[in-house]
Amino acid sequence: MNSKYERQLKKGVLEILVLKLLDQQTMYGYQIIQTLKDYSNSMFLLKEGTLYPILYRLEDEGCLTSFWNHSDSKDVPKKFYKITEKGKQTLKELIDLWTVFSLEVSKILEGSKDE
Repeated sequence: MNSKYERQLKKGVLEILVLKLLDQQTMYGYQIIQTLKDYSNSMFLLKEGTLYPILYRLEDEGCLTSFWNHSDSKDVPKKFYKITEKGKQTLKELIDLWTVFSLEVSKILEGSKDE
């Protein structure tokens, strides 16, 4: 597959996927990367440099909050991300938009049109 086109298609869906994962549970960055990889049969192999700008932007928009988990063990503290009510509403809007968008793209790819 042409990697340029693959990157463009993936870029268009990353925010909805991140919001969906965080709607299911609070996660830290590496956990999001691994979960996307596992759920997508390795189609979504994100690097930190791709994920963190998305997380920061969603947090700036009020869709996410974050907090540091300082455990008593020798583990390195992890920054966890949690979806907000605004994020849940944004996710719903994105899912609705995705449903219409994917239906219309499929119709074009199948060569059909509404008469």
